[in-house]
Amino acid sequence: MTALLEVRNVSEYFGNVVALKDISVGVNPHEVTCVLGDNGAGKSTFIKILAGVVQPDSGTLHVEGEEARYRSPSEALDRGVATVYQDLALVPIMPVFRNFFIGREPYKGWGPLRRLDSRFAQRITQEQLRRVGVFLDDVKRPVESLSGGQRQAVAIAKAVYFGARVLILDEPTSALGVREAGTVLRYISEARKQGIGIVLVTHNTHHAHAVGDHFVVLKRGSVLGSFDAGDVTAEELATYMAGGKEELERLELEVNEGEDPHLLHERDLQR
Repeated sequence: MTALLEVRNVSEYFGNVVALKDISVGVNPHEVTCVLGDNGAGKSTFIKILAGVVQPDSGTLHVEGEEARYRSPSEALDRGVATVYQDLALVPIMPVFRNFFIGREPYKGWGPLRRLDSRFAQRITQEQLRRVGVFLDDVKRPVESLSGGQRQAVAIAKAVYFGARVLILDEPTSALGVREAGTVLRYISEARKQGIGIVLVTHNTHHAHAVGDHFVVLKRGSVLGSFDAGDVTAEELATYMAGGKEELERLELEVNEGEDPHLLHERDLQR
């Protein structure tokens, strides 16, 4: 299988600070690749490189097997790589359908008779939201009336409709309640079924483990571990994030000696 997007040995430095060092990650169709790490792990820089905001100091990006060099986020979008940031870039007071088409408004007519094709925009917005499992009674309602999960769905459905082959999600479940987070994870699963390759960037190992096919754990700009689904638990991912391989081996040793792994994990989080 040719990866939709592949990062090979990418490094990025800010003066003497190592933001990323020799990072290699592949993103395949119909799969969710989760990039995990605490604050300062390098997740934000990784997102910016994939999105075309930052050009890496070394290493290469490949889109469907061909090397790609982005000079701007618009070039990344042209290659089918879309990024949904935490702030979502939605206008709260505008209707859902206007947000869906903002910057790409469909018009009909010519000259002085040219006007927004609201009926078309509303129909497409309804259809695309339904594809990810959102059923709104009225897409003319303002975005600010939607739940956090529904707003995420609007951003995801919009990116897919406008040609995204790879979808990069920046902490999509951050600040959401349990039910809303579960809803967003369902939207991610629906997008995966459509053949989209998804990069889920998060610090929440349980959310990642619920939908992920592959997991890459970052710490201080380097890859601590890379795993396939079924080979690692959410608790083990959290332990890697907290201290790396040595910490995981210590945890396994103490478990073998009879200590409760959940108590160990909670104790480590409180340190």
